[in-house]
Amino acid sequence: MTTESLPENNPAESQAQEETNARVARATGVVALGNITSRVLGLAREIVLTNLFGATRAVDAFNVAIIVPKALYDLLIGGHVNSALVPVLSEVAAREGRQALWQLVSLLSSIVTIALALMVLALEVFAPQIVSLVGGGFDGQTLALATTLLQLTAPALIFLGLFAVLSGTLYALREFTWPAFAVTVFNGCIVVMTLVFAPAIGLSPRLAPNGALALTAARPAEGVVVVALGWLVGAFAQMAIQLPGMRGARLRMRLDWRNPSLRRIGKLYAPVMFSLIMDTLIIRTFSYNLASQTGEGSIGYMTWATTLIQFPQGLVATAISIAILPTLARQSALIAIEGDKAFKDTLGLGLRLATTLILPAAVGLFALAAPIVALLFQHGAFTAHDTQMTVLALRWYLVGLPFAAVDLLLVYAFYARQDTFTPALIGVFSLAVYMLVAALLFPRFGLFSLMIADSVKFVVHSTISWLLLSRRMGGFGGQRLVATGLRAGVASVLMGLAGAGALALLEHWIQLDTLIHELLLVGISGGISLVVFVLAAALLRIDELRWMGKMLARRLSRNP
Repeated sequence: MTTESLPENNPAESQAQEETNARVARATGVVALGNITSRVLGLAREIVLTNLFGATRAVDAFNVAIIVPKALYDLLIGGHVNSALVPVLSEVAAREGRQALWQLVSLLSSIVTIALALMVLALEVFAPQIVSLVGGGFDGQTLALATTLLQLTAPALIFLGLFAVLSGTLYALREFTWPAFAVTVFNGCIVVMTLVFAPAIGLSPRLAPNGALALTAARPAEGVVVVALGWLVGAFAQMAIQLPGMRGARLRMRLDWRNPSLRRIGKLYAPVMFSLIMDTLIIRTFSYNLASQTGEGSIGYMTWATTLIQFPQGLVATAISIAILPTLARQSALIAIEGDKAFKDTLGLGLRLATTLILPAAVGLFALAAPIVALLFQHGAFTAHDTQMTVLALRWYLVGLPFAAVDLLLVYAFYARQDTFTPALIGVFSLAVYMLVAALLFPRFGLFSLMIADSVKFVVHSTISWLLLSRRMGGFGGQRLVATGLRAGVASVLMGLAGAGALALLEHWIQLDTLIHELLLVGISGGISLVVFVLAAALLRIDELRWMGKMLARRLSRNP
């Protein structure tokens, strides 16, 4: 079986699956485009921070301050969207109609607003104690700054919660555009507010490591306050941008604890919340506490490396997973009537696409990590030492990236089968493995023990998920997953070797230490890597790339 069609002995089934694949591809494209713009502006945000503040305690204080509302959002709201909200809202819209959907959305919005308002009040009152718990290795001045920043960013929790409800509603209605570009608006607000109000915090000239004149913040503590305000405004803006997609919605304050749909959401989400409690309240606190003990800028190195990891993860795994979840959920509901072949074919397509795209992304980013980090961040207050530390953190994270991409699709497959308990249980076990590995390696590897443990966590989680899901489905139905992975792996290794070789030659030939030098290193080495991968993929007959090429050509021919 190829990715272009199903067996020829059933033309109707083949045509139906081909149309399903096309819908998934279109939705993936929308989500991927939104992820591209959001990641680009996310990088712009980090570039602004690194240029103005560098790897300083001010940035560490900001990262600690925003991690608290982010963690609470993930714990209380974020996990609902794909594990519970989208399946239940989709069912209500299909079976009971729009009026029942708006009633449920009104109920959810009311509960979220009241609960998070109380949570924000608690954060404002207990901010010093919370910051001390997360940033235990900070000095008194940094703890005081982090407390102020937390009190500024805490109200964003309400806007984040309402955004989750609105975006989940739009996904259930198969409207991907507004949620896809929400993070773009969020990051854009932070960048714009920081640049607009930068003169107010004072800027001082400084020679960058390459000899260029750069500007850094003369008063980092005051400058980070401006960034925190941008974070708050961005949270409101990403919520507000969902409203055009909610045209016709009839929302009002509503409280009805006996609503059966609300109970179904709670039942699906309970296992997810348990694993998120481990992740947000224990693992993140554990990780930030350890990182804060390894010296100034450590939390920044983690954040910048994670920002780069989010590019391939968002463009590949997240985009495919979000696009494929509604289709998998519908096919899962029909397994008792039509069998599970369509479910396996759709999941197999997603896994093959993810494998084909994530392996070259991980290898290429590993090979070109140093010039990419230097190009993006090594300006202003960001030094060559900061680049080296960020590169090492990034490379350790990259080891687990392919496993994380596959794992996300497997978890969504469990969700589509209305099973949130199994992935939650696996998640708790893998988080325990993470803490054990990090604690054992910390005396020797310091900060990098956290990245190593993170990669081990995803290897463990994806392996267990694969085995359990395969057992429950009776196998993946001959989807050629291993063959595709091996071919993509060989092509990626050849690409990585070519990129590393080209980079070594260019560093020897181009004796310039300027922005143009960095652009040439990344551009030429990256271009050579891409060409080698495409040629290797063609020789190895990786069908997924040819299928994507045909889909793109067909799309362009319809929209000249």
